[in-house]
Amino acid sequence: MNKRLYIGNLAAEITANDLTHNFSTVGTVVSAVIIKERYSNQSKGFGFVEMASEEEARQAIATFNGGELQGRTIIVSEAREPRRDGENGRSGGFGRGPQGGGGRGGRF
Repeated sequence: MNKRLYIGNLAAEITANDLTHNFSTVGTVVSAVIIKERYSNQSKGFGFVEMASEEEARQAIATFNGGELQGRTIIVSEAREPRRDGENGRSGGFGRGPQGGGGRGGRF
């Protein structure tokens, strides 16, 4: 089963091909992506690498976490599941509770 890894503290010049090249030394890279700003298309300094197996992912973490890539000490860890709407600790409405309300005396 594929395992997704978070790669942080990346230099702005790092590309998905760079990640693929480096991580393929410890296993099969299924995909690699650099997260970029929507409008400027500049790197946000992190990305994700998907390894073909759990064992390869563990090997990549052991090998690369705290290592150096183009002069930067990178962070490599298991990626967390993406957040879904409503899972960020907020109610989604005004005030308190799942129905909104509260705060200013009710809904607008």
